Amino acid sequence: MKVLIVDDHATVRMGIRLVLQAAEDLAVIGEAADGRSAISMAKALSPDVILMDLRMPVLDGIEATKALHGSCAVVVLTTFDDDEYLFGALQAGAHGFLLKSAQPQAIIMAVRAAGRGEAVLDPQVTSRILARALAPEPAGAKLPEALTAREREVLDGLAQGLSNPQLARHLGIGHSTVKTHVSQVLAKLGVSTRLQAARIAFAAGATSSPGRRDDPADPGRP
Repeated sequence: MKVLIVDDHATVRMGIRLVLQAAEDLAVIGEAADGRSAISMAKALSPDVILMDLRMPVLDGIEATKALHGSCAVVVLTTFDDDEYLFGALQAGAHGFLLKSAQPQAIIMAVRAAGRGEAVLDPQVTSRILARALAPEPAGAKLPEALTAREREVLDGLAQGLSNPQLARHLGIGHSTVKTHVSQVLAKLGVSTRLQAARIAFAAGATSSPGRRDDPADPGRP
């Protein structure tokens, strides 16, 4: 799995590189010191995952994440435990948010999970994400009629917090098919993240109770 590290501090980039080099299945293919360089390097190197800092010169991590949306998985790695940055990054299309205080193994597992298309959240911010995701939408929220029956099943799975491997098993379909359905659901709902889709599903009353379906047999969960 190819990883691009983006941070304006060389010492931080070196530390993250050393962490990732401990995993044989991860390869650091480049480093960038600002968001604009990150966009250029991503186009040239096609990374699977980008570890993105937020506060950087030239172009910050949120704007860079917006520009990169859809081309690769972006995991924000920052010292700023702040809701404005947190939700700004997720709304920009980031697959996850980790604090730089995270343990090395947690960073490795987060990169692997993001590369599989799964959401990654630091335990310290998960409760705030859930509170925002479950906050009520304006009255009268409705799902687009264009959603197929299968896409509504996928949306229900997203609302329950299922990962792509879990969705594949639950629905009896292939992983690539799940990814296609998830992309179509997000596009039809006009959102960029799974959490935004879940919030719409709850508001429209199109899902069962919002408890997460934990699957201890799933080796893909970080």
